[in-house]
Amino acid sequence: MGTTPPLTAALAGVPMGIQRQGVWAGRRQLFIRFAGPAETATMYSADALARELVRGLERSVVHSLCIAGRDALANSEYLLAALKQVAGKAPVMADTDGQRPESIAVLHPYLQMVQVTVDPPASTSGMERVKETLMAAARVGLAHSLVVAGTDETSDADYLQIVELARGASPKVEVVLHPGPAAEKGLLERRWSVLLEHAMARHPDVRLVNRLAGPATVR
Repeated sequence: MGTTPPLTAALAGVPMGIQRQGVWAGRRQLFIRFAGPAETATMYSADALARELVRGLERSVVHSLCIAGRDALANSEYLLAALKQVAGKAPVMADTDGQRPESIAVLHPYLQMVQVTVDPPASTSGMERVKETLMAAARVGLAHSLVVAGTDETSDADYLQIVELARGASPKVEVVLHPGPAAEKGLLERRWSVLLEHAMARHPDVRLVNRLAGPATVR
């Protein structure tokens, strides 16, 4: 009779850091970072990840855990196996690109926040998946947010289109708009005041803030 091999995934590490964007920006978090193509990866079993999380939580105070990195929710069964072992020790945020809405049904008992981060411009099909992810989070009663990680080329129309999509997905979604780097020093300029007014006419819970930057932050 065979044995089931342990669930494993390639992680860029389990670092401490400060969340640099979105609804929990400025919070100290312990990150579960899935490795991207250009990152050095280490294979962790789900049990090894759980042990690393417990050690991190015992060593230092954090606000929450954050699941992040490239296509993190592709590993939902792996995450489920690890999160079951640390349930109740800290709130858990899934910071996702919103392309795997089906993962919310698997992980929701162990999540407190689903943060969908969009890098505009996004494809129509990609934004439909984002909408499905927000709707899935709303259905199971999870706090959920949409973060627009703007660039200097992002237009007001791009921002407003995404806000409208968020409102269509859930009336309870928290929306965070981040400007591009060149605009970060000018958030009190008229353009941004008018944009925020138009955004709030579409959905009341919208805020406009800069992302954190610097060596103490982790994305």
